[in-house]
Amino acid sequence: MTAPLLALLEQATAEGHFRYLDVQFAQMVAAGDPAVMLAAAILSRDTGEGHVCVPLDSLSPERSFSGPAVSLIGEPLFACVGPVEDWQEKLLHSDAVSNEDDATPIKLSAGRLYLDRLWRNEQRVAQFFRDTNQPLTVDEVLLAGVLNTLFPENPSGPDWQKVAAAVALTRRIAVISGGPGTGKTTTVAKLLAALVQLSGPPLPRIRLAAPTGKAAARLTESLGAALRRLDMDESLKMALPDEASTLHRLLGAVPGSQAVRYHQGNPLHLDVLVVDEASMVDLPMMSRLLAALPAHARVIFLGDRDQLASVEAGAVLGDICHFVGEGFSPQRALELSRLCQCTVPAGQASGVDALRDAICLLQESYRFGKDSGIGFLARAVNGNQVAAVKAAFDGRFNDIGLFPLATTEDYASMLEQIVTAHQPFLSALKQDNEPQSILLAFAASQVLCALREGPFGVAGLNNRIEQVFFSKNLLQRPARESRWYHGRPVMINRNDSGLGLFNGDIGITLNTPQGLRVWFSMPDGSLKSVLPGRLPPHETAWAMTVHKSQGSEFDHAALILPPGWNPVISRELVYTAVTRAKKQLSVFADMPVLLQAVKNRTARRSGLPEAFQAG
Repeated sequence: MTAPLLALLEQATAEGHFRYLDVQFAQMVAAGDPAVMLAAAILSRDTGEGHVCVPLDSLSPERSFSGPAVSLIGEPLFACVGPVEDWQEKLLHSDAVSNEDDATPIKLSAGRLYLDRLWRNEQRVAQFFRDTNQPLTVDEVLLAGVLNTLFPENPSGPDWQKVAAAVALTRRIAVISGGPGTGKTTTVAKLLAALVQLSGPPLPRIRLAAPTGKAAARLTESLGAALRRLDMDESLKMALPDEASTLHRLLGAVPGSQAVRYHQGNPLHLDVLVVDEASMVDLPMMSRLLAALPAHARVIFLGDRDQLASVEAGAVLGDICHFVGEGFSPQRALELSRLCQCTVPAGQASGVDALRDAICLLQESYRFGKDSGIGFLARAVNGNQVAAVKAAFDGRFNDIGLFPLATTEDYASMLEQIVTAHQPFLSALKQDNEPQSILLAFAASQVLCALREGPFGVAGLNNRIEQVFFSKNLLQRPARESRWYHGRPVMINRNDSGLGLFNGDIGITLNTPQGLRVWFSMPDGSLKSVLPGRLPPHETAWAMTVHKSQGSEFDHAALILPPGWNPVISRELVYTAVTRAKKQLSVFADMPVLLQAVKNRTARRSGLPEAFQAG
């Protein structure tokens, strides 16, 4: 009965429209029903692409496929199924699909189709943000005095950092979002200081965490520096954290499995949790994290809602910040105005007041001034302002540049510019500087790619950049059948808690009297050297994907976009890449590709915004 459909699905898989896993899953659950098989295959495929669910009204050739695939793949597949008058009724007749109560591999809820585990994850996250986020009782006079001491500035409008601190100090859950340089780290340092000052003995147990080792190291460094600048009693400073961990380490992830040591039955030992780079936290990880929080714990999420979402399913921070445009509820705006001694604007009352009253958007960038091309371009990209994106490269700014990639000569010129950008690193290697200074020199400049494969992707560029270095005798070629050489940068691809190395960590290979060793900078500022043979899975890191760069900043960033269009290139990807650069940005791309990317917004399908309102 399903043979014609299965043959078409296998053909579509061979052409890259499905994964073999999608077809196998569909066969397993369909029990001979073509409609269930097709819906299950689409659900599995879309989940693999980062979506949480599939709306039933999208089960059509035009909405399940795009471009030429609509007529070549979509229409034949749906023709095999035949007309389905009511997808909900059809699917609920299958033993594999149920409403919310029964244990089935697929759930159908609110007109959306889910894998069971993702539906459960979404329900837990929605319930936590909707029902658990209650106001805290505070002494407003005392809190206002502490805020005035920590935020002495008196701007003409609201001091949004001060408002964000007030939000976090008066709610069990707070979400602070803002672009680069808006002061998220400074804000959280001051609000933690306020929290400690306002707490009676015992002092709260505060933990810091981030999705990746790189983001955790950066949080440790930046927050530590901000905390050291605060004028506080030394006894109170003892309660402030001095190191961040990855979320996996925080939860006690068991290597090789989905199990974690800390969960609902064995909650974390903390009173306050700060999670940085929250845009990178996927739905399953968010669900596990929230389940592991003790009942009394407070949690503060920091992140940039406009950055790339997580690689895995969901865009939780984006879904939460969906309501930020509505402003604070009238009652909440009055409370914040009293605490911050300024006028905080209010929106209209709505059914999501509990959530929106816990969100604050930082709106002023202190890193990028009016003369910053990086800041101008970031705002233009984020606002889908195509004309402004073009104008950014008209020569008015000296910190950004656009370089074409239309010819082989353009490609060769790009490689030469990359080599030039690495001269400080090469000089540090040649002078046999200390590992710390060599690591810092390498981290000053980074090549960012939209793709993994091909001459414009990570794999191709890593190889080409290496060959240029070797051909110019800037680095010594490795021995035959070896990838290791003095100066080789590597990125860790899998967490190894035993070694203290995590996905995204970058090390530099150095020739020591004991032989080649790979040196890493640890979150506490110390150095670790590891024999190459002991490293977990890794890859050369002259170039990395934009996804891998999240949580990092570089003095100079070079973004490489392929000359032909690829749907993976999106507004969020370009924005994320642009905002990795602190001082200089080089964009190697043809203008039509860049402009098309700005127009291509990534949308992750999810039921969270609606679930937040379903209380």
